[in-house]
Amino acid sequence: MNSSPSPSNSSRFEGCTLTGALSVLTEIRDAVCVIHGPSGCAHHNFSLLHATLLSNDRLEVPRLLSTRLTEKDIIFGGEEALESSIARALSLSPAPSSVFVLSTCIVETIGDDTAAVSAKAWGVPVIAVPTAGFLGGVFETGVRNALSSAALLAESARERTLSANLIGEKNLEYGVDENAAEIVRLLARLGIGINLRFVRGIATGDIGRLGSAAVNILREPALRPVGEDLKRRFNTPFVDSFPVGLAGTCRFLADIGRICGVDASAAIEEEQAFQREMLSRFADLEGSRVCFRSPHSMLDADPAAEAVLAECAIALDLAVDPDGTPIPLPYPAPVGTAGVRRMLNRWRVQIRG
Repeated sequence: MNSSPSPSNSSRFEGCTLTGALSVLTEIRDAVCVIHGPSGCAHHNFSLLHATLLSNDRLEVPRLLSTRLTEKDIIFGGEEALESSIARALSLSPAPSSVFVLSTCIVETIGDDTAAVSAKAWGVPVIAVPTAGFLGGVFETGVRNALSSAALLAESARERTLSANLIGEKNLEYGVDENAAEIVRLLARLGIGINLRFVRGIATGDIGRLGSAAVNILREPALRPVGEDLKRRFNTPFVDSFPVGLAGTCRFLADIGRICGVDASAAIEEEQAFQREMLSRFADLEGSRVCFRSPHSMLDADPAAEAVLAECAIALDLAVDPDGTPIPLPYPAPVGTAGVRRMLNRWRVQIRG
């Protein structure tokens, strides 16, 4: 990871590559993740993932194992420890259908060949995932590497269905399922279903149908390399973001309709009427004085979120004033019409006290 102390160098604050990968791969329910490194790397991430699951009322335990490298392993190499841990993972009950081997910074430093160990004949897919952040990766790097690695389990599609894959949902955010539900609602206006949530709450075998969707919907533009990779492998077109804001939601419908060969005009009209009705519920906010502020430095401001704020300020006739009620920029930007509605409900609480 870049060690520059400059406050403008935000990559220093974007989280661990290993954590990003685990946020994806632990959502494959019948897989086990083997963290090749010191026990502390596994302990930290297990605690974070378990706490996040509990906060979302999911009474689950992440299936993680650590190779628990010691000083001796670091000096003489830890490949034997990795082999032993993979064998231990395969002996668990229920037995995993796949195993993912995630590297750590120290492993990349000493040069263990995790790919070679993973490629041995284990009886189930064992896939090495590069997750050593000190080489320049951050949280999002781990997410991208994990998605690309998991996609290796997919097969070429024999036929396509009128459906969409959701690619790279933010599994650690509180609104992940609400955002997915909004995408499902919008796609239903076009008569399009969900083929696969890649990756959330699926089994190893589900990944085989990754290439059968008509379109991939990326969670955010940072995942474009994954979208391009899947397009090369399966010839699946993609849109590079979940819909953001009111106008953005209608553009999303138009884009999906164009890609899938569906006339989206009626769906867009229905959604615009739905948005007008939603905005009418917030008529009590008209004329309020507000001041939009980033909760962090302006270097972290999200242009998409800023555009949504401006759009809503105009729609509700709000007066933007430096002395108005402080309204924080949302992060991430609200997804779809439902996301805007939830945001406006928070505004009402802040403005009306």
